[in-house]
Amino acid sequence: MLPLLDLTAGDPFCSASAAFFGMMGCASALIFANLGSAYGSAKAGVGVAHLGIMDHRLVMKGIVPVIMAGILGIYGLIVSIIIAGSINVKSGYSTYSGYAHLASGLSCGLSSLAAGLSIGVVGDAGVRAYGKQQKVFVGLILILIFGEALGLYGLIVALVVSMIGGGPKCPAIKDAQ
Repeated sequence: MLPLLDLTAGDPFCSASAAFFGMMGCASALIFANLGSAYGSAKAGVGVAHLGIMDHRLVMKGIVPVIMAGILGIYGLIVSIIIAGSINVKSGYSTYSGYAHLASGLSCGLSSLAAGLSIGVVGDAGVRAYGKQQKVFVGLILILIFGEALGLYGLIVALVVSMIGGGPKCPAIKDAQ
């Protein structure tokens, strides 16, 4: 049997399943961040369409929530690339690193999902209100910034956690032939 697939042998801190958890962190960062981005863009986009019916000249300023929601997907992409680049079972990948990368991916992904929900709801209602009373624009932008900050906090924590050193040193896995 390949040493990589032998889950019963070796050190429990250097499990062959560690890469699975790292890849799940990679996937969850991208999936949840894109879910938040898609929801925020769609929900705020409905408000922008309604704004276009009320006053088409305001659409360019009203599209800000859609752009802010789109940025959330980039956060997930950044963290996914960093995590994927760190997973190398041939040079020794520990269970500690796998769990750290899972936590990193979940931190970014779920924070971006929450930010997308926030931006979508606020963007939809805020852009519609902006169409009726243009003085609410500054307040709308401030609320959107606080919503976007949720995703940014998750990104920062994900970057810190994904680059944490430590844990056991695992032996490199040699190619089985």
